[in-house]
Amino acid sequence: MASIREAQKQMTRRLLLEKALELFEQKGYAATTVDDIAVAVGTTRATFYAHYPSKGQLMLVLVERSNRILTEADVPPLRSVVESGDRAQIKLWLSRKFDQWADIRPYVTAAHQAAASEPEIQAALDGWFDDAIDNMQAGLDLAGRFEESSRRVRCALAFGELEFFSRRWMRLGWTVDRETSLDLMVDNWCFLLAE
Repeated sequence: MASIREAQKQMTRRLLLEKALELFEQKGYAATTVDDIAVAVGTTRATFYAHYPSKGQLMLVLVERSNRILTEADVPPLRSVVESGDRAQIKLWLSRKFDQWADIRPYVTAAHQAAASEPEIQAALDGWFDDAIDNMQAGLDLAGRFEESSRRVRCALAFGELEFFSRRWMRLGWTVDRETSLDLMVDNWCFLLAE
């Protein structure tokens, strides 16, 4: 019996996450209530709170999920790509990120909406950005390229460009040519991280 009960709990948690993400995409994070999410799953507010202490905590789980989606595809990982300084590896890594944007769009959009009113979501987004820069800097440190004092700045500029461009794409789609955009970003990353 315990295994059936546990399976039902896991299914309910998964459904709450999936329906919340759908509602955040349709109505926006602020306009979606805990009751909306519970009703969409066919359950109650009490059941929601049995699984998540708040809508913000549910959003944190979605942020973690989007981060896993992004990083699981990183073979080799970002640290190794930066350490290599190899243009082909940088291009492949960035191209994979461009391809992942459609999958993570609802997560990122909801997370940025939530960050406006939920400090823990903003902290999670800031942590995600800092983790990426930490990995990039570790790659530069291992490679021994550039002055040590400039490494973090170089990484922040490169990753900031990707972050800004991805957020713009998530709002507007491809308003410029994808391949041209990719080639220019590769040029910038190579200038900042490889040369």
